[in-house]
Amino acid sequence: MSSTDTASRNPVGGHVPVAGGLASVGLSYARELGAETVQVFVANPRGWATPPGNPKQDEAFRAACAAEDIPAYVHAPYLINFGSHTEATVEKSVESLRHSLRRAREIGALGVVVHTGSATGGRAREVALAQVRERMLPLLDELTHDDPYLLLESTAGQGSSLCSRTWDFGPYFDALDAHPKLGVCLDTCHIFAAGHDLTGPAGMNQTLDLLVDTVGEGRLKLIHANDSKDVAGAHKDRHENIGSGHIGAEPFRALMAHPATENVPLIIETPGGKVGHATDVARLKELRKG
Repeated sequence: MSSTDTASRNPVGGHVPVAGGLASVGLSYARELGAETVQVFVANPRGWATPPGNPKQDEAFRAACAAEDIPAYVHAPYLINFGSHTEATVEKSVESLRHSLRRAREIGALGVVVHTGSATGGRAREVALAQVRERMLPLLDELTHDDPYLLLESTAGQGSSLCSRTWDFGPYFDALDAHPKLGVCLDTCHIFAAGHDLTGPAGMNQTLDLLVDTVGEGRLKLIHANDSKDVAGAHKDRHENIGSGHIGAEPFRALMAHPATENVPLIIETPGGKVGHATDVARLKELRKG
């Protein structure tokens, strides 16, 4: 397989800063990393603001990504929780996610990553999932064929998480009628922290097999490739550089050879700033060679 073939099978890139300009800052950073795919925020990830964006930067970003064949993704704000028992939080979650989906469409992004949330206030999981259906399904129904996918990202299993293990995606997909615009963003650190041991010879393959068995083929649309500072099952969301954590480098090689990951981009969200990010992108490209 040529280097061009491997790159198209699994483009490797990172989450890039965009303060100061989506295209001017974000894509400059991406080029310094050697990124083949990018992920961005279109709002403060720790707030509820829904800024309109800069049309000139939007067009420059969209045009550059199209010209350079760079798949782009948006990560929705962290505060979003469709399982919350607080109505104000749910209403803001709807507004925030609708904003992320709209902005993703404006910049030509292929998907919007959203955390699957938790059942707060001591409520039963089924009650929270019923609320997810009530408030999230209408947003999915608003999407057209050309709009971005909504990509569910599971958590490390802290607290009353609605989705942390691979099989938890099943009830979540059921709640949303397995909507055709619904997909999965698999975070390797999160799934490891939730209890899937990726370190054994077959650990990564088994986990990916379980995911496909749960949601079906073609639903895995994006991978957050992060090593873990903590051991499997620790329920701690602490990312580490590729090969420097408890997952290790070899499982990422297996990940990029599994049938379920064909044409699925990898985004790093690791420590170390630009130098650490560039090193991780290069490391994954090396592992991708097989």
